[in-house]
Amino acid sequence: MPTRWIHPGSDSILCVFWFLRLPQLFSTCVAFSLVADMGTLRGAIGNWSMSFWCVCFAMTLIISIVDLRNLYYDFPFYWHNICVTYACYAALICLSASIIYSITYVQFLPDHPYRDQAIAATAFSCIASVLYVIEVAGMRAWYDLEEIFFYEHTMSALLKVLETFVAGVIFAFLSNTSLYLHQPALEWCVAVYSICFILAAVVLLLNLGEWEYMQPRPFSIFQLLLTLLSVLLYVSSMVLWPLYQFSEEFGGMPQRFMDMSCVDELSYNVCDWDQCLAVAILTAINLLMYMVDLVYWARQVSIGTKDVSSAPDSVWSYPVSSQSEDIL
Repeated sequence: MPTRWIHPGSDSILCVFWFLRLPQLFSTCVAFSLVADMGTLRGAIGNWSMSFWCVCFAMTLIISIVDLRNLYYDFPFYWHNICVTYACYAALICLSASIIYSITYVQFLPDHPYRDQAIAATAFSCIASVLYVIEVAGMRAWYDLEEIFFYEHTMSALLKVLETFVAGVIFAFLSNTSLYLHQPALEWCVAVYSICFILAAVVLLLNLGEWEYMQPRPFSIFQLLLTLLSVLLYVSSMVLWPLYQFSEEFGGMPQRFMDMSCVDELSYNVCDWDQCLAVAILTAINLLMYMVDLVYWARQVSIGTKDVSSAPDSVWSYPVSSQSEDIL
């Protein structure tokens, strides 16, 4: 059985907490509070952004408590993988919230104290995203220094994080069920997004637990088949979604002005046509990433390796320093 990995010492945890986690908690909390104080004027985009900041605040708080109370050994996965993966997601979430909130809501607000609050919330969201990026870079440097392997070093990990994140943004736009209800082809597209998200999440969880190192498992073939399935499903969505949303022959609206919800230029909500266009663009982006993922795993299978990140048996026997023996 592999030995347990070595977690950074308590001094390092406290350093990360005071210099990164506390500012992260403060930034996401302030962004959430400023928008929440706007009441009904925050709009649907404001509610969407608030939910993102709230999730980041809650998860950062939970991770900080686990680290400070040394509870990481109670988790079935390797804790360093969880922390780095979450920091990647949090950076993407805060960055996307900052961009979408500013370009779809803040710029349309008239001069009013609420506009200043919205701008301040966007600024704090940007600060939070920078802090999460610093955390990812710092943790990578730490584990490189300690010669500790973690999954987020690999191309596969980056692709899986991006694939699931883009799918999450697609789901945010699909919260408007009027975009696809009562259209079997469009409902199929929603099912495709859900199926591929679940498959990518399962693979991500398996990798976080480092199950691919348990012999014997043809893990690269398994990932190749799942990725191929996801590519085929996304190809069908890439064809059906634009066809049924933007082709008059299939009941779609090829021009933006044809959508009555887009007529009011002062509206603080993203109109239906813009949401359909966003889903189409995100579908193309995710299809491209799945195709890159497919090429990656096809190469791994062709050269007879599980993963470019596969480490030797020594990956399970991390060097134990005298300072870390008390942690095990």
